[in-house]
Amino acid sequence: MHTTIISADQLSQYLQHPDWLIIDCRYSLQDKKYGLNEYNKAHIPNAIYANLNTDLSAPVVAGKTGRHPLPEIDVLVQTFSKWGIDKNVQVVVYDDTIGAFAARLWWMLQWLGHDRVAVLDGGWAHWQQAGLPVNQDQPIYHWRNFVPAPRAERLISVDEVEKILDNPNYQIFDARAEDRYRGENETIDPIAGHIPHAVSAPFVQNIDTSQQFLSQEKLKSRFQMLLGNTMPGNAIFYCGSGVTACHNLLALKHAGLGDGKLYAGSWSEWITNPDRSIATGS
Repeated sequence: MHTTIISADQLSQYLQHPDWLIIDCRYSLQDKKYGLNEYNKAHIPNAIYANLNTDLSAPVVAGKTGRHPLPEIDVLVQTFSKWGIDKNVQVVVYDDTIGAFAARLWWMLQWLGHDRVAVLDGGWAHWQQAGLPVNQDQPIYHWRNFVPAPRAERLISVDEVEKILDNPNYQIFDARAEDRYRGENETIDPIAGHIPHAVSAPFVQNIDTSQQFLSQEKLKSRFQMLLGNTMPGNAIFYCGSGVTACHNLLALKHAGLGDGKLYAGSWSEWITNPDRSIATGS
């Protein structure tokens, strides 16, 4: 069973296995049609496509939610069942952005109790570089009953975040680029800055120069330094809209340190209320 990351060579051995499901999560915030267009050009054999906006997010409620709110659990149950996921299925997710979007689906499945899910290390680029097969075939979905077992402790609401801001037992981590954390070069959200007391922890630092995850030892060292005396279960991760924060949660788990919490609404939800405090700088 693969529960964090999987290599291209490992995945290549299971392309025809009936209990393995591959999901292509390619996406672009700048071009919502990009992912599906790229999927239709070529994808890993038997992979199905998952769209961040329509499959992995609920509709945005202006002035209330972040940019990618989590779908209701019953909606996800229908989606995962349609895709053919039950307790026996090993899911592998990938994208072409170092796992930034694939990690969101990894986290969602883990959150609902499905441990058999892993992100393809190196993603689409490494699959191609390895000369492994691709095609344009449209797979047939095989319905299976997905039975959720939600892990409520892995998700934290905006109200809960507000209550623990000054609690020394908790630590909040911002997965965005350092300049956006400081309130500089904000090109996505209308207000710049970060949640007070949050520590900068850019998700891109989980990746090495080959665009693959750092070793488990290096990831463990990174997160132990970030956590300090904070228990992993009291570590709260956010980003712009609850997507790339999942990359840090994946890296934390792959490092063997356990499971933190996702503030899914993230910065784009935080700033919908002008009464919430905002910090800038380092």
